Amino acid sequence: MIKIGDVINLETKGSVLERLKCKLVERKGNILYFDYPVNSETGRTAYLMLGTELIASFVNNESVYRFHTEVTGRVKENIPMISVTYPGDEHLTRIQRREYVRIDTTLDIAIHPINKEFQPFTAVTSDISAGGAAIIVPKSTKLRPNQEIFIWFSLPFQTEKIEYLKMKAKIIRFIDVEHENFVKAPIQFIEFDEFKRQTIIRFCFEQQILMRRKGLITE
Repeated sequence: MIKIGDVINLETKGSVLERLKCKLVERKGNILYFDYPVNSETGRTAYLMLGTELIASFVNNESVYRFHTEVTGRVKENIPMISVTYPGDEHLTRIQRREYVRIDTTLDIAIHPINKEFQPFTAVTSDISAGGAAIIVPKSTKLRPNQEIFIWFSLPFQTEKIEYLKMKAKIIRFIDVEHENFVKAPIQFIEFDEFKRQTIIRFCFEQQILMRRKGLITE
């Protein structure tokens, strides 16, 4: 399943969330050897103490696989490496790309037309995932099902960095909500690159971890 050369994403499990990236360079049974991980935000090499617990993930075909691991040592050979535990293929958690976690969150957004068919306006989300979102819009909107639009998102990360994304999306349908003046519109993201997808995935995973720590969701 996991193989030499795979890019590995790491998340720290302590009170401070840190996202790291590295590569699998060697494997001996259920011990994996990564090159020294770097912080995904700063690009700096991360120093991990022995016994540090991590959540690791990697992509295989159309799925992401996650597992819990622990730093067991540091090795100096041709390149510096850290060794970590591997639970075995049978203990991996599989997440299909189309099943990336959907997070309930209110984000300020700006909706723009593609062909000047309406005036841009602001709105909010009710949830978001790597594949799409649900937006809350006035019933008086000129939007319609299957219409394509541009949406500007601002994603606040725990590092206090805000990522601004311009996404092209298609409106799926409209759903009534409790407030009589608004409707919910599920949308599907279309024609977007890997960087934007990964940015949304990082945001959703970060929010999921924060909610888990607060006891709002469980594994």
